[in-house]
Amino acid sequence: MIHYAPLISALVSILLISFLLSSKAGKSIQDIPNERSLHSAPIPRIGGVGLMAGTLSGWIFVPGVWVWWAVLPMLILCGVSLHDDMRGLPVRQRLMAHFVAAVLWIAGSGLLTQYGIWVGVVALLFVVWMTNLYNFMDGSDGLAGGMALFGFACYGVAALIAHDDTLAMQNFCIAAAALGFLYHNFPPAKVFMGDAGSIPLGFLASAMGLWGWQQGHWAAWFPLLVFSPFIVDASATLVKRSLRGAKVTEAHREHYYQRAIQLGWGHRKVALAEYVLMASAGVSALWALRRDDMVLVIAPLWLAIYIILMRWLDARWLTRAGG
Repeated sequence: MIHYAPLISALVSILLISFLLSSKAGKSIQDIPNERSLHSAPIPRIGGVGLMAGTLSGWIFVPGVWVWWAVLPMLILCGVSLHDDMRGLPVRQRLMAHFVAAVLWIAGSGLLTQYGIWVGVVALLFVVWMTNLYNFMDGSDGLAGGMALFGFACYGVAALIAHDDTLAMQNFCIAAAALGFLYHNFPPAKVFMGDAGSIPLGFLASAMGLWGWQQGHWAAWFPLLVFSPFIVDASATLVKRSLRGAKVTEAHREHYYQRAIQLGWGHRKVALAEYVLMASAGVSALWALRRDDMVLVIAPLWLAIYIILMRWLDARWLTRAGG
């Protein structure tokens, strides 16, 4: 039954979101456009509930994945974020939940015992940052769901290469649930995932990446390269805004994917271009997985690619502003 787990995740995700869209929740929990939005009409933001339910449904058929320090933080983040989607929460309360989830994961996974306090601190900051940046990058149709599909599928393939079927299926279930979500979210989106989807996905991206590293399945650079399309955009934008003195917790439209849409690409073209980037980063990471020396070539190559793309978009944006 374990081999059918991803299929179950995809089906539950598709069907539950379909049900929610026709329910009272779908009509009451909506993303209302404002001056920082990239959409013009209210869109239900309950897709994350279906995505998380799909993930957990598939996990039921995967022995060994129901450990408290993986599932409990995920449920806490989903619950707190759903409340935020419905009624709104202060930034401080949201961040507190993110730190609690990260501490639970690190304490339960044995990372502190295995590597010590300083690695634990770095891991804590990494988990909290990934949790937040995934939310920052969830602002365009098909984008966050696509990163989940490609990113967790790459984790799954890497786990299979390492002969860890449990971790592989755990990640394939997340990817499959994301595929089910994309059925409703690919441009033009009929539903958004909301914080109830993006926040747990960011947590899982870091947690699964750390766990694979702890188990010796991949090097520390592997998760960073797999999720680099999100990490680079979110991190570069944060640095630029910080240097300018802007309030980093304030919503904005300065991410590179947002600017590409504002430059006239549209949601569909941006999503497809990002999918090429995500797939390329993932495949190159898998190719270098058993060739650690190749990361010395691949890492500078990807750094150059991202710098060229960002400089090109910056130049186009300045031309638009000046024209």
